[in-house]
Amino acid sequence: MRFRKKVEKDEVYIQAIQQLGSVMEHTIKQNNAVDIYEEYFDDMAEDGSVEPPSAKTINVFRDPNDHKRSAANISWYPDNAQKLAVAYSILEFQRSPPGMCMDSYIWDVESPNKPDMTLKPISPLVCIEYNPKDPHCLVGGQYNGQLAFWDTRKGSQPIEVSAISNSHSDPLYKCIFLTSKTGTECFTTSTDGQVLWWDIRKMAEPTETLILDLAKGDKPTLGGISLEYEPTMPTKFMVGTEQGVVISCNRKAKTPADRIVANFSGHYGPVYALQRNPFFPKNFLTVGDWTARIWSEDLRESSIMWTKFHRSYLTDGCWSPARPAVFFTTRMDGCLDVWDYMFKQNDPTLSLQVCDEALNCLRIQDSGSLLACGSHSGNVTLLELSQSLSQQQRNEKASVTQIFERETKREKILESRYREMKLKERAKSQQEERSPEEDGENPEELVAEADKNFWFTVEQEKIGIEKKEKAAEQ
Repeated sequence: MRFRKKVEKDEVYIQAIQQLGSVMEHTIKQNNAVDIYEEYFDDMAEDGSVEPPSAKTINVFRDPNDHKRSAANISWYPDNAQKLAVAYSILEFQRSPPGMCMDSYIWDVESPNKPDMTLKPISPLVCIEYNPKDPHCLVGGQYNGQLAFWDTRKGSQPIEVSAISNSHSDPLYKCIFLTSKTGTECFTTSTDGQVLWWDIRKMAEPTETLILDLAKGDKPTLGGISLEYEPTMPTKFMVGTEQGVVISCNRKAKTPADRIVANFSGHYGPVYALQRNPFFPKNFLTVGDWTARIWSEDLRESSIMWTKFHRSYLTDGCWSPARPAVFFTTRMDGCLDVWDYMFKQNDPTLSLQVCDEALNCLRIQDSGSLLACGSHSGNVTLLELSQSLSQQQRNEKASVTQIFERETKREKILESRYREMKLKERAKSQQEERSPEEDGENPEELVAEADKNFWFTVEQEKIGIEKKEKAAEQ
């Protein structure tokens, strides 16, 4: 206090205060005129298109067993990107060595050296799926066709397994949870030609059954490989078959025959991946043989867009949950292709050589920034995508809408033109095949009449010549 009074009496202090007062007054007036903390562009979304598309490897999770098995399927932990479950099996017929390990694992994404948990099925797992409503529960489809249910809080052994007499007779290739009040319903498919609905609280027998028979015969003709279910359309589902046909079904149809609504044919081999666009459910992606195709439910004859034919077989694919124009495909040569239709449509925007062996499966996390790929030897590679691939661009949704509508319209015009040409060809061929008898004329009468006309013409020519000769003599 004494020191402050002493300083205040100092002449230098008084002069300094007078000088600073004018500066402070000027600054205060400036602050009143202009808000230096104002955000001018806070309402504008970040545009990641400036950044080139890229992806970097975060971790690699390797099958800890001596005899390596394929990573057949991957499922992300529902609540966050903390864990992922991987199903391991050897799908080649009779290639499994005696005493092969049948375990599958749940991995912590930050701990690639040791699995977070081991799942012990009675037969190798071909597919695995977390329950979106309960992150502790997951189901797995086994090689012997049975469906197993785990609660991770109760250990590595399955809580319940479906009765083998009421299960699939072929490997269970796909399982998806349904939107229901209980959150315990799911449905499965297999190459035995069946789609089965289950309640995991009581797995003694399926609640419903559908036979994939387009011919409406007694014997199933199509084997299921992939499934698609959109929660916003709870009664509809789709099945991709090993014959290359996609079947659209309605679960609530009155009769079993009416459940199969439509089918889409376009692939030369099994449809390994089938998924609706998260932003445009009417359009769906299929992956099979050497191409990926985008379809519209309004067109059944052909797809509206497709990729070029690759040199190696495609094994899996999925849409980006963050960007409507982006999808991913994996190939037998170990490449991951990223397609961005906002950037270019004829070639992948980004191709990554993930490994030197076949990539069997991929699964993208719900945020759209993390992607996991499983290889033939059981290595699961975790990739982080750049912002340009995981954040929606400005007006992207409207642009993709225009692209899909334009291509659908183009295919409809081509389809109608093709039908018109086919009708013309059919009418022309029918006209050419009609025999003279159908026109009401006898061929013998036609020959006789032609002969008569010929000789009549000859006689007329002879008479004309004779008249000319007589006239010349006179």
